[in-house]
Amino acid sequence: MTLTASSHHDTGSTWPSWTALALLLLTTTVLTLSPVLRSRYPAAWWLALGYPTACLRVLRTWRPLMAACGLAVSRKAALTVVSGLVGKGAPPPQPRVPRCGFIRPTRMGFHLLARLLPGQTPDDFIKAAPAMAHAWEVHAVRVTPWKPGVVRITASPSDPLQTPQQARHTHQSPHELLRVTVGVLETGAHWVVDLRRVPHWLIVGATRSGKSTLVNALVAGLAPQPVALVGIDCKGGMELSLYGSRLSALATNRAQAVKLLSALVDLTLDRMAVCREAHVRNVWGLPEPTRPVPVVVIVDEIAELFLIANRSEKDEAQAAATALIRIAQLGAALGVFLIVAGQRVGSDMGPGVTALRAQLAGRVCHRVSDPGTAEMTLGDLNPDALKAAQAIPPEQAGTAVLASGDGWERARSFLVSETEAEAVAAQYAHLAPDLPELAVCRPPAPRQTPAQETSC
Repeated sequence: MTLTASSHHDTGSTWPSWTALALLLLTTTVLTLSPVLRSRYPAAWWLALGYPTACLRVLRTWRPLMAACGLAVSRKAALTVVSGLVGKGAPPPQPRVPRCGFIRPTRMGFHLLARLLPGQTPDDFIKAAPAMAHAWEVHAVRVTPWKPGVVRITASPSDPLQTPQQARHTHQSPHELLRVTVGVLETGAHWVVDLRRVPHWLIVGATRSGKSTLVNALVAGLAPQPVALVGIDCKGGMELSLYGSRLSALATNRAQAVKLLSALVDLTLDRMAVCREAHVRNVWGLPEPTRPVPVVVIVDEIAELFLIANRSEKDEAQAAATALIRIAQLGAALGVFLIVAGQRVGSDMGPGVTALRAQLAGRVCHRVSDPGTAEMTLGDLNPDALKAAQAIPPEQAGTAVLASGDGWERARSFLVSETEAEAVAAQYAHLAPDLPELAVCRPPAPRQTPAQETSC
């Protein structure tokens, strides 16, 4: 009996040591494999290790962080005065802090909701965002209003915009009509340009800022889809003529552009009559067999359409501006979409630019050479995005600030070269619809120089 009891005692005493050894081995294995897992499977690493660690940091630092940032409110004074005598009361209660909601993970980050205390505004939390990023040891924290009395706090542990080429560019499924994945958002999610949701876009950027790369990504994503691509490139077609085999029409100077834009206006008016006869409000209400093909108009270097050198060019520029504005006003419901790109956009280009900008709800601002272009692109939608756009470094080509009525965020487009986009356009050249309405400007044959192009 004594021997048996001793054996049981020895077995029980060794059990904790085996458990500790197993935990030590498990911890060592996790720490050893963590860098490999993080580099090869970043999303899995984040959900398995990064997210739980971040949650612990947030919960541990939330109360002292709110107090340090001036977002906590004292409940009552620590001392009480009675009949002129100061007496010690009970220990002072903990200050009241904004209530923190559930910390929800994203693909490469997390977000949570915080309820404001009486007298607080979202700007108070926006000012505290840098302190939150340091306390939680993350790359960046964004604070945006969610609803009255509540803000949404989004944290990015790392900067996904540093290496967007890791996510390889894939062409869209035919079922995702007019949707193109062109890059990565700062939250780690895909940057998707959805023309059904935001029909018209303005893209600006200086030379080598990534503007052309974004246009390449859009062309490569739209080419496999059943849509008509129309190009306006008043620099002699140097940019868009590479995709001539997939284009249904191409204008290479302002005179051709005026003709082509006038034809597009007539096309939208014809579609309007069809919708009116069918008693529907847009082309998407028409039966699919009779629905007209969507038309995506890509305008490269908008300044070439608006700038004038003498009085003789004034009427031509005004006609181009008027046609663009009419297309922007009518096109969304009638299946005609605008993507307008340029190195700079300013009020000095004429009143037509300001009127057109008001119709382009989607804005993309890369690194620009002058603050006025960033102001013209983002200022009317979200002034807070201006500082972010002006802080884009030259070495981060492709990085841009997106703005719409829903807010703003940073993104970076995939590196899609002209050669790749040209190859995709040639591969799907058979999908280019023949639109008789746009016969005024047939695209040139591939690889032609501007001098060899056939005039409209």
